[in-house]
Amino acid sequence: MNDTLFALLKQVDTPTVCNAIEVAQGKRGFNAFTRGTMLASDPKAPAMVGYARTAKIAALAPPSDPPEVIKERRMAYYKHMSEGPRPAVAVVEDIDFPDCIGAYWGEINTTVHKGFGMSGALTNGVMRDLGDLPEGFPVVAGSVGPSHGFVHVREIGTPVTIFGMDVCDGDLIHADRHGALVIPPEVLPDLETAITKLLETEKIVLAPARADGFDFETFKTAWAAFEASRT
Repeated sequence: MNDTLFALLKQVDTPTVCNAIEVAQGKRGFNAFTRGTMLASDPKAPAMVGYARTAKIAALAPPSDPPEVIKERRMAYYKHMSEGPRPAVAVVEDIDFPDCIGAYWGEINTTVHKGFGMSGALTNGVMRDLGDLPEGFPVVAGSVGPSHGFVHVREIGTPVTIFGMDVCDGDLIHADRHGALVIPPEVLPDLETAITKLLETEKIVLAPARADGFDFETFKTAWAAFEASRT
């Protein structure tokens, strides 16, 4: 991902990227995206874009491993998040889903991850401290709650599933208030052109629809031109 594409991906929403991937692939059917409604800590924040740093947590029950093992794994987790290619997104699966109670993403943890140079967090789990999270570190989560429960790290760098979307460590993520998707690496050479083409073709319908005097006949003409531009 070059700097130009990264800047463009930050400017567009996740539905646009989802459509643009299909433009780049030349077909419908792209399905590497989240299912269901997710919550955004800052709905007005730009999209988070970055390479996934994955992990799994749990919080419903106390950990069964010895305290020294839990502490060692916790430090290994933070080391993993501090390393790897940038930009990066923390993608953390709460294995208690759909009964998640542990708000792993609060003021302290988000600030630490932002300090590591990460672009945001994506989780099926819980966030809290809304209003106190650091600016420039959006969280897209499954729920909001007050408690951290018995939250502890279970796995680091393994494949995870977030709202039906499978993510491997290193996958390129795009996420915002609509949810998230994994950008297939094979579309990267064509993605910038696809996004630009998509935005231009949408104007064929949007411009007349927003203008005075729009009617069905105007729509038919605009839609025909829109369909022709996509073939």
